[in-house]
Order: sequence, then C-alpha cells, then structure tokens
Amino acid sequence: MTAELRITPATAADILALVELVNRAYRGDASRQGWTTEAHLLDGQRTDAEDLQDLSAAPGATFLLARTSAGQLMGSVYLKPQLPDLYLGMLSVEPGQQGLGIGKLLLDAADIQARAHYCTGILISVITVRAELIAWYERHGFQRTGETLAFPTDTRFGIPRQPLELLLMRKQLV
Repeated sequence: MTAELRITPATAADILALVELVNRAYRGDASRQGWTTEAHLLDGQRTDAEDLQDLSAAPGATFLLARTSAGQLMGSVYLKPQLPDLYLGMLSVEPGQQGLGIGKLLLDAADIQARAHYCTGILISVITVRAELIAWYERHGFQRTGETLAFPTDTRFGIPRQPLELLLMRKQLV
C-alpha cells in the first residue's frame, strides 16, 4: 500500500479534505475504526478550516499529504520548524487504513523535512493517557522529555471528558 502513495505538500485547495480527514481520524464514530481515536477522551471537532489555514501560515510550516495514485487522501502530518526542532502534529491516517504503514511513511517524510530545515530533532506532544500511541512513537525513535503541558482549554477543538495533559516527546536526528 505505502509504495503506491506519494507525499506532497498541501495547498489551499486541500484544506477542506484535510479538515475532514483529521476529524475522521481523531473524533466521532468514523475514528473508532482506527486505533488513534480520541473520541473516548474528547467530544467535538479536532480542527476546522480556519485553524488549518492559520497553522499553514506560520513561517516554514506545511502539511504533507499521502495520496494514492488516484488522488485519494490517505494521511497527513503538520510540520513546523521551531529550531532546533521540527514540530510534528496532527499525524492523521484514514481510520480504515491504519496499521498499513502510512503513519511511518509520513514520519519518514518528516525526517527528511526536518533535515532540510537543519533541525536536529523532531518534537511532538501526545495526550499522556494515550499509552498505545506513546508506545508507537517510542518504537519510532521518540523519547519522553519528562516535560508536560496543560491540555488547551479552547473548547473549539474538543471538550475533554476528563482532565488531560500533553507529554512532550523528542526524536533526536543523527
């Protein structure tokens, strides 16, 4: 499957499809088909078009998209240089296609992007109670930094069902 995918930067024309993919991957009934769902932790949407446009407007930031040869969007990841690291967020894979290597393909693309921006590491934040997701990132070279952040209180992007915080993880690039 992953050999058939191509990775390209998102354009303004991709925003609506990207909003749909991210929300399907993280929230609602569709997200429950995959293992990365946050639907049991948060109600509401994960993102909207305005949010993605704002994120894309940051200097050097981009969304990378994984598409089939027919153009079907299968995955995406947000990347933003914040030296010395590249921040990685919203890694999203179509729920019914998770476990096929698309996430790893996007992580590999992030490594290339990080090196192109002279970053020495990749930084992510993961909800601390997501043990299986933390373990997945650890299998892909990320380490816990020991730092945590308060979960955002802006309910525009989700209403927590319990108190949440974010764990910072970093992958050192060699």
